Amino acid sequence: MTGTVRLHRVLRAPVERVYRAFTNPHAMAKWSPPDGFYAIYEYLEAKVGGTYKASFTNFTTGDSHSFGGEFKEIVENERIRYIDTFDDPNLPGTMEVTVTFKSVTCGTELTIVQEGIPEVIPVEMCYLGWQESMAALARLVEPEINQ
Repeated sequence: MTGTVRLHRVLRAPVERVYRAFTNPHAMAKWSPPDGFYAIYEYLEAKVGGTYKASFTNFTTGDSHSFGGEFKEIVENERIRYIDTFDDPNLPGTMEVTVTFKSVTCGTELTIVQEGIPEVIPVEMCYLGWQESMAALARLVEPEINQ
């Protein structure tokens, strides 16, 4: 049995900036880990068939979990679909994440669906982690800094 998380958020930023935050490894390292973790993206090749490798480290304990995947669909400024697999054999299976970007009057409507979450990860904890990541994403993309 696997879990699914669905998220929806409206960000006060143009769709191009929000999309770029999902395709730049430095930006991903800044906003993607949940609170209390930091991320390292070894590589991220944002193109169909491109791959990525990352790890999240718990700042308190120093424990890390690494994962990687492949981009299955990319429509610039509209949609990204990729798969994730954990390196830990205790977290089996493949997750699929679909991110949809839509330009709206006040910025970008963002929809994320993550499917195939391993049974050992409580869906509510995954959802909470995504909420923390979305707050960090907003802090990255919403400021207008023209210097």
